[in-house]
Amino acid sequence: MTNKGFEQLLEESVKIHGHLCPGQVLGVRLAMLGLELSGITDPKGADRKKLIVYVEIDRCATDAIQSVTGCSLGKRSLKWMDYGVMAATFVNLETGKALRIIAREEARELAAKYMPEIENKYKRQIEAYKLMTDEELFEVQEVKVRIPEKDMPGRPSRRVQCQKCGDWVQDHRDVDKDGQILCRACAYGGYYEVLS
Repeated sequence: MTNKGFEQLLEESVKIHGHLCPGQVLGVRLAMLGLELSGITDPKGADRKKLIVYVEIDRCATDAIQSVTGCSLGKRSLKWMDYGVMAATFVNLETGKALRIIAREEARELAAKYMPEIENKYKRQIEAYKLMTDEELFEVQEVKVRIPEKDMPGRPSRRVQCQKCGDWVQDHRDVDKDGQILCRACAYGGYYEVLS
């Protein structure tokens, strides 16, 4: 996987995330396992264009996964699926191998058996998650992921202008509605409302 050890990767992740929490420990461990199982040994160097990671939650662990793998939204190598599940899928673009790794809910309670002397549950989880086996922390599923060409990393494959608002839309995210090329906000309504 990577030349850096767990403690160094955790330290780097905490700097990016802003604090140490159970999600940081889980995310670093999950990312290390995902890289190892998918055959990615140098995610920020020689293998940086071979990996896409799908994260299923917008919580602490996702920052850790990004920190360890080097994948990001801006590089189009980190994809966010709004499922609300503490899980990530690692896709080796060279081999096609894809593994979905899910954090086991039982690990929260199991932490008490590893660190009964620590009363604070978050501190207990932080320390226990460092010691637990991968099998105790995670479920691993071999999966198949079909990645459309428009979602691949690299330069935009298409840019068009919305015929209603004038915004430029990239990577086939435009909508053909009633014979007009529109951005999704104009076609379906946006999360924002223009005030002026």
